[in-house]
Amino acid sequence: MMRPLSWLGIVRMGLVQTGLGAIVVLTTSTLNRVMVVELALPAMLPGALVAIHYALQVFRPAWGHGSDRGARRTPWIIGGMAVLALGGFLAAVATAWMSTQPLFGVALAIVAFCLIGGGVGAAGTSLLVLLAKRTDERRRAAAATIVWVMMIAGFIVTTGFAGHLLDPFSPARLVAVSGGVSVIAMLLTFVGVWGIEGKAATAEVVAKQAADKGSFRAAFKEVWAEPQARRFAIFVFVSMLAYSAQDLILEPFAGAVFGFTPGETTKLSSVQHGGTLIGMALVPLIGALFPRSRGNLQIWTVGGCIASAIALLGLSTAAMVGPSWPLRETVFLLGITNGAYAVAAIGSMMELVTAGGEKREGVRMGLWGAAQAIAFGIGGFVGTLASDVARFILSSPALSYASVFAAEAGLFIASAAMAVWVHRAQVRSARNQSQVVGLSNAAVAGG
Repeated sequence: MMRPLSWLGIVRMGLVQTGLGAIVVLTTSTLNRVMVVELALPAMLPGALVAIHYALQVFRPAWGHGSDRGARRTPWIIGGMAVLALGGFLAAVATAWMSTQPLFGVALAIVAFCLIGGGVGAAGTSLLVLLAKRTDERRRAAAATIVWVMMIAGFIVTTGFAGHLLDPFSPARLVAVSGGVSVIAMLLTFVGVWGIEGKAATAEVVAKQAADKGSFRAAFKEVWAEPQARRFAIFVFVSMLAYSAQDLILEPFAGAVFGFTPGETTKLSSVQHGGTLIGMALVPLIGALFPRSRGNLQIWTVGGCIASAIALLGLSTAAMVGPSWPLRETVFLLGITNGAYAVAAIGSMMELVTAGGEKREGVRMGLWGAAQAIAFGIGGFVGTLASDVARFILSSPALSYASVFAAEAGLFIASAAMAVWVHRAQVRSARNQSQVVGLSNAAVAGG
C-alpha cells in the first residue's frame, strides 16, 4: 500500500494541470483572436474548432478504461500530454498556414483540434484518477483547489507572456511561441508525475492486467448500472451546463444593458475570475475547521449550487433594474459561488471515483469528464441561443437577459436537488457494502 501524497506531491501533480491549461488557453483564446482579427476569418470557424475539441472528449470513458486495464496512470498522462502538445503546436502552424492557404490550414486545424481534445481527455482523466487514489480523504478538497488554481495560473501566465512575445505579430512568432509553450508543458508534466506511482504499483499492475480483460462496453455498462455513478454523471452535466451557459453572454449583457465599453466588460470578467479563485480557496479553508466532517464536500456542493442560483437571480434582477444595480459586486459574488461549487464538485469526483470498487476508476472518471465536456461544449451555445430567442419573443434586451439568467438559476437549483440525490445513492451503496462485509465475516467465523 503506497503512502498518500504529501502537499508537495499534490503541488507536483498540479504542474500537469498548469501545462495542460497553458496549451488549451493558447489554442482557445489567442488562436481564436488571430483567426478572427488578424486573418479576418468568420468567428464560427474557431467556434467550430473548439466544439470539435469538446466533442472528442466523449471518448474519455474509453481512455479511462484503457488506463484501468493497465492499472498505471502515468503512461496515459504523459502520452496524453504529448498528444495535446503536438495538437497545440499544429494548431498554431495551421493558423499561420491559413494566411496563405486557407483550405489546407483549416484542414490541418481540424486534425490539430482533434489531437487537442484527445490529449486533454486522456491526460486529464488519468490525472484525476491518480490524484484521487493517492490523496488522503481529508485533503481531497484542498487537492482539488490546488490543481485547479494551478491550471488557472497556467491560463494567466501563458496569456501574459504570450501576449508580450507575440508583439509585433507575425505567423512565425505565433508558431515559435506555441512550440515553446508545448515544450514547457511537457517538461512540467515529467516533473509532475515522475515517481508518483513508483515501483510499488508493479504488483497491482500485474494483478489487474490478469483479472480485468473485459471489453469497454462491458465495463461501461457495469459503471452505468451503479446508481451513484449514473446520478453523478447527470448532476455534472446539468450543473456544468448552468455553470458555462453564462460565459458568452455576461459581457454582451453588460454592454447592452449597462452601457459598458469593451474594456470595462473585460475588466468585469477579471472581477468574476478573481471571485472564482477566492471561492475555490474558501472550500478547503473553511472545511479545515471541521476536519472530522465527512459530509463536507456534499454540503459545499449543494450550498455552492444554491448560492450560484442566488447570484444568477441577482443578475436577472440587475437586468430589470439597470445601471443603478451594483453589477460588479454581483458578478464578484457569482465568481465566488461558482468557484466554491466547482471545487466541491471536483472533490466529490475524487471521493466517489473509488466508491464502487477499484477496477473501474478510469471509466467512472471518464464518464463524468465526458459529461462535463459535453456540457461545456453546448453550454455557451445554448446560452447565446436562449438570449437570442428570448430577445425575439420579448423584444427587449433587458427582459431577454433576465429570463436567461433566471433559467440558469433554475438549473442550479435542480443541480442542488440532484446533489442530494447522489448523496443518498452514496449512503445506500456504503450501507450495502457494509452488509456484504458483515455477511462475509459471519460466514468465515461460522466456517
